[in-house]
Amino acid sequence: MPSRKSKAAALDTPQSESSTFSSTLDSSAPSSARNLRRSGRNILQPSSEKDGDHEKRSGEELAGRMMGKDANGHCLREGKEQEEGVKMAIEGLARMERRLQRATKRQKKQLEEDGIPVPSVVSRFPTAPYHHKSANAEEREAKEPVLKTHSKDVEGEAEIGVDDVVKMEPAATNIIEPEDAQDAAERGAARPPAVNSSYLPLPWKGRLGYACLNTYLRNAKPPIFSSRTCRMASIVDHRHPLQFEDEPEHHLKNKPDKSKEPQDELGHKFVQELGLANARDIVKMLRWNEKYGIRFLRLSSEMFPFASHPVHGYKLAPFASEVLAEAGRVAAELGHRLTTHPGQFTQLGSPRKEVVESAIRDLEYHDELLSLLKLPEQQNRDAVMIIHMGGQFGDKAATLERFKKNYARLSQSCKNRLVLENDDVGWTVHDLLPVCEELNIPMVLDYHHHNICFDPAHLREGTLDISDPKLQERIANTWKRKGIKQKMHYSEPCDGAVTPRDRRKHRPRVMTLPPCPPDMDLMIEAKDKEQAVFELMRTFKLPGFEKINDMVPYDRDDENRPAPPVKAPKKKKGGKRKRATDEEAAEPEEVDTAADDVKDAPEGPKEVPEEERAMGGPFNRVYWPLGCEEWLKPKKREVKKGKVPEEVEDEGEFDG
Repeated sequence: MPSRKSKAAALDTPQSESSTFSSTLDSSAPSSARNLRRSGRNILQPSSEKDGDHEKRSGEELAGRMMGKDANGHCLREGKEQEEGVKMAIEGLARMERRLQRATKRQKKQLEEDGIPVPSVVSRFPTAPYHHKSANAEEREAKEPVLKTHSKDVEGEAEIGVDDVVKMEPAATNIIEPEDAQDAAERGAARPPAVNSSYLPLPWKGRLGYACLNTYLRNAKPPIFSSRTCRMASIVDHRHPLQFEDEPEHHLKNKPDKSKEPQDELGHKFVQELGLANARDIVKMLRWNEKYGIRFLRLSSEMFPFASHPVHGYKLAPFASEVLAEAGRVAAELGHRLTTHPGQFTQLGSPRKEVVESAIRDLEYHDELLSLLKLPEQQNRDAVMIIHMGGQFGDKAATLERFKKNYARLSQSCKNRLVLENDDVGWTVHDLLPVCEELNIPMVLDYHHHNICFDPAHLREGTLDISDPKLQERIANTWKRKGIKQKMHYSEPCDGAVTPRDRRKHRPRVMTLPPCPPDMDLMIEAKDKEQAVFELMRTFKLPGFEKINDMVPYDRDDENRPAPPVKAPKKKKGGKRKRATDEEAAEPEEVDTAADDVKDAPEGPKEVPEEERAMGGPFNRVYWPLGCEEWLKPKKREVKKGKVPEEVEDEGEFDG
């Protein structure tokens, strides 16, 4: 127990320290901190009091903890309990500061996306709004911390140059208030529509395409797609032989035995088999596309998992040469265009050496994949691989120089296929077009990305300015110089998206065609894949639209159907069953075939030839309406506890 002397000393402690600490805490906390997410473990607990009183009380409580007092002002016991109180108070302060910093970062990012200039922050708290240098600037700089910046007011009313000064006031904030956020939303909602050109490329003569995955084929039984992949741990595990090497692998009964000596070739064989299964399905996808008027397909970059990995990577030849050549033969026969799009981490302008090396390996892998298709000369030239410039890394000019330097390291085959695309973050059409013209690289115009990230000094948002004939001619010339058929990308933002971050998400389907030439190869980048292409075909009555019919929900007539299982007769509960007499057994049972409750006999097994499997059946039922993706699979049987399913109850075959 603490002594009376220690209690008296604690009670005589001046209260000015607590009030000073709490007032400092209140003045430094922004108003948005009241809306921060709270947890049961945080010092700030929800209450029915006003937010200001709550923050003040929390600050006083923390100050009291640091001075050795509890929430009621009584002294804590000396020793371990008091140390824990101080420790808890310090941790609470640290959590509060971290929350404020996170909130400030989020709001600063929102300001930057909305085009509002934000001064840099050098203190531990948000900064005050910036001020221009006045006549007394030198005197003010001597007394207060300052920061030079290059921010620019987008509205054009004020501009801060290299010699301008930002005044630092730790007690003030530049956090968006609710009314400011509402103004930003209204400004975003007042934007011109994404497509504000009156031109439509009709009659359509080009090729429409989708990326990587076909939703109808992916949900077939067995599924047909070219993106099967695995975890790296699976490759490592499969270096060990199976428990029973003469039997097929089973995830429970016959797994890799880690007690046996690992062999690298077994791990490669496992992942290569996945790649071969992916490559075999390309033929089916091409023939399906041809049946429904789609002649443009982007191949999945995950077709051969980890092929460009520095440790587990592998060459595609010779094990995949034959399968890929067959896919190329079918593409050449049908006249389809095949392209690839390496991932976002393939960045030749990165300042990190390991990222650049990984990007070069990835591009070499994609080039080998396309080369092994053995396409005819023109189709082979048209089989391009598209990448983004990637990050800006704080200096666009330096990033462009690194890109040029690393581009020179690529093989000639990679250079022949490489294409640059404008993105939705930092690289506009006007940023990339001079580079493409200098290095002889074609440029893909992505309309959706342009509507998010564009140079307001040259173009406005929308498709009206970007369809300027002079600009379009410059873009087209980057393709013509290399004899490659030009292609474009098109997608639309989701409904209700206002901020650039929200608008980056693609809409499941697009509602119109962009103002491109009518013979363009147009890649539709949408969540619903081939269904987004069907939507355009049906909307604008493009060639082949009449062949596409709606699916019957949960039923596909182009798949094999096994024989229905034989169910045991229903067993009656209760007494013994009465044995029928000889006369009753001899008489056949009469059935009222006209009764409404008599169901048809179950259909027998259905066998579909392999070339017709998953091809839409005799009525081409391959279109599912927007939002009805569940139609692709059989309807799940819902059984509530204690209730008999209706279909079973009607048939009288429930076993209880």
